[in-house]
Amino acid sequence: MELIHATGMQAGYTMGMRPDGRELLVVCVKGTFTIPQNGGEPQLAETQTPLIEADTFTGEPGLSAPVYESDYPPTKPRCDVLLNGSAYAPGGKPSPKVPVSLNVGPIAKSFLVVGDRVWKKGMISVSPSDPRPFVKMPISYDRAFGGVDANHQDPKKLKAYMLNPVGVGYHVHLNSKFVDGKPLPNTEELRNPVKRPDGNYRPMSFGAIGRGWQTRIPFAGTYDQNWLDNIFPFLPPDFDDQYYQAAPADQQMPYPRGGEQVSLINLTSEGRTVFSLPKDQLLVWFFMKSGEEKETRAVIDTVVIEPDLRRFMVSWRASLPLKKNMFEVVQVVVGPNPEDKYKGRDPNEPLFPAIGEANEESSGGAGETASQEGAR
Repeated sequence: MELIHATGMQAGYTMGMRPDGRELLVVCVKGTFTIPQNGGEPQLAETQTPLIEADTFTGEPGLSAPVYESDYPPTKPRCDVLLNGSAYAPGGKPSPKVPVSLNVGPIAKSFLVVGDRVWKKGMISVSPSDPRPFVKMPISYDRAFGGVDANHQDPKKLKAYMLNPVGVGYHVHLNSKFVDGKPLPNTEELRNPVKRPDGNYRPMSFGAIGRGWQTRIPFAGTYDQNWLDNIFPFLPPDFDDQYYQAAPADQQMPYPRGGEQVSLINLTSEGRTVFSLPKDQLLVWFFMKSGEEKETRAVIDTVVIEPDLRRFMVSWRASLPLKKNMFEVVQVVVGPNPEDKYKGRDPNEPLFPAIGEANEESSGGAGETASQEGAR
């Protein structure tokens, strides 16, 4: 199959599958944009971030916070808005606490970033130490409330905080040798400060949540003996596409139409940064072996903002249900409004130079993924 695009962005395709076993051809286009100064229009970055083949983490997979998820979920019912970054003290003056805020379209999320502190064992109870002032503090689920209390000798009494098992500050065994001097999280809710190591607190971050964490795993469906005997290797019938959403629920929104305003508070050294999502609309044409042409509009289903790197990524996705397999499709064309001469061309003819150059830069390298090669 041939994928043609002249977007200046990264593009690739892979196979997906519905719970009923029907296969999908999934096309993803990801653009990396610079965060403009003073609310200007976003521009494509000179360096385009490659498509992500597999989930990445801050450290050991499963034991640390997710950084990026694969760019190839078959579908997402809504758009994930994620942010990997840091809190900045206003005016560059060290502060023990800094409120941060992310606003994109209907999404408005704020919490408090707190300086380093530890649990102190007193005569009666455990309490937090005073936070150390900071100028810049990384934000991650590694630094949010949660973690695993593995201090007890009895394996049956080991406890994990499944809202965020990679975090810090959570303890259920309050013996001073287990708790005293252990770190607290660097983030907390605005009106619900972390005061007890065995408390029930909402982990605060802007990044992706783990696939096996408490708020996400219920959407994965039921994998029991009936599934093993009668359904495997297909997904269980109660699988919910919401499982593919990497963002927490308060960072999901309807698919953006383009041009939505993004506002960041204390997430850059300027204090307040405002810009807009790109207004580009991408169309995808599928040309079938039968001669049929199918057109669809790709949706924006992932936005990843990285203020420390002065960039953000936008991913568009389109999926085509197949009757048998992807060999039904001979050509896919992606673009804002590609001219008719680009569509359905003879594969033996040379590409129009502009498209040929874009394919060499975007599709022939990182854009032409291993999943594509394996499908040929």
